[in-house]
Amino acid sequence: MRPVSGAELAAEGDVDTELNGESVGGAEQPRRASTFAAFRHRNFRLYAMGMLVSMAGSWMQIIAQGWLVYQISGSEWTLGLVGFASAIPALIISPWAGVIIDRVPRRAILYGTQTAAMLFAFILAFLTFTGQVQVWHIVALAVGIGMVNAFDAPTRQAFVVEMVGRDDLPNAIVVNSMIFNGARIVGPAFGGLLLAWLGAGWCFLINGISFMGVLVALFLMQLAPYARRVRLESPWGQLKDGLIYVQQRADLRGILLQAGIFGVFGVSYSTVLPAYVDRVLHVGPAAYGMINAASGVGAVTSALLIAHYGDALRRGRWLALVALAFPFVLMAFAWAPGLPVALVLAFFLGICFLGQFTLLNTLLQTRVDDAMRGRVMSLYTLIFFGIAPFGNLAIGAVSEYWGLSITLTLSALITLGLSAANLLYSDKVRSMR
Repeated sequence: MRPVSGAELAAEGDVDTELNGESVGGAEQPRRASTFAAFRHRNFRLYAMGMLVSMAGSWMQIIAQGWLVYQISGSEWTLGLVGFASAIPALIISPWAGVIIDRVPRRAILYGTQTAAMLFAFILAFLTFTGQVQVWHIVALAVGIGMVNAFDAPTRQAFVVEMVGRDDLPNAIVVNSMIFNGARIVGPAFGGLLLAWLGAGWCFLINGISFMGVLVALFLMQLAPYARRVRLESPWGQLKDGLIYVQQRADLRGILLQAGIFGVFGVSYSTVLPAYVDRVLHVGPAAYGMINAASGVGAVTSALLIAHYGDALRRGRWLALVALAFPFVLMAFAWAPGLPVALVLAFFLGICFLGQFTLLNTLLQTRVDDAMRGRVMSLYTLIFFGIAPFGNLAIGAVSEYWGLSITLTLSALITLGLSAANLLYSDKVRSMR
């Protein structure tokens, strides 16, 4: 399952709590909530525990897979190719996934996606243990996982509002990100050690087993019966309505544009981290896990701050701040003189990454109408994860010729320029609360 999962939220179907309070489709302020208000809901507590286990396993696989690909190929371009293969299905599937999410019970979709991801992990573990694994196997499985994630990422986000209701929705989005990045601390740290001691196969096997956590959580949830709605429009008509809806909303367009900038030019650095650890820092797989864990600690720190102060923040201004700080941290990271400095900078990368991701997610989800939620958030998945693979492929290819430090610096400069143009000169985004 791809780490960076998060981008959706539709509001039809099973509801375990009354959806009252202030409008989510407009820009009104949510009420002041406690830092962990979302945990008042039993279904969300089950979901949180299951996802923490599952995502920790997924981060272990991400660490092991990147290192395995680099060990087999010795090529930054191949690392970019695997990242490209895992995300490219979102370009084709995500718009239609949103239509399906708005028509089908989301728990049923999650049963299917989590089971499929579990099977892919077991297949990769088998190929690795038997010594048959090749790069093309990993690329093919990455495509399969990408297809799963095109449905899974938006469905998981859509499911949040059904577990907590509208009042606690902003807090649940942040807590959800906190869970994801809490797993990002445990998974890479443990995965890096396991990779160094026992090899990649054990990381893949444990990831497969970890999916049982979220499957059991889904089974134990107490949800109201799914209320089917009469559908007069065709799926194509629904898809077109979603595109028109976004085109007419300048605020949504600004958020989606920033997501695209960040997805293509900002986070693509993570694709070549195995090569960075080897060629720039000259350290091994355990240190690779440590860098990912340090980034996860920064991300959790960011999530805690947003969860605590979220309702008092002018989120648009904070989005501009972290979006413009991120490229400077990335440039310093590109030229880190050693592991200790790289760990500190990875911590701040995590703060800026999670801060931007969570604020984008929250601003979008609190402005979209419920009837359009699945389709709009699938467009977010399409932009963030469907276009991002071109950045992964480009950074891998350019690194082969110009070197990692220069390529990461170039990526940071492009991110800075485009983000400044979109955020500093866009009152629609910068003034959002």
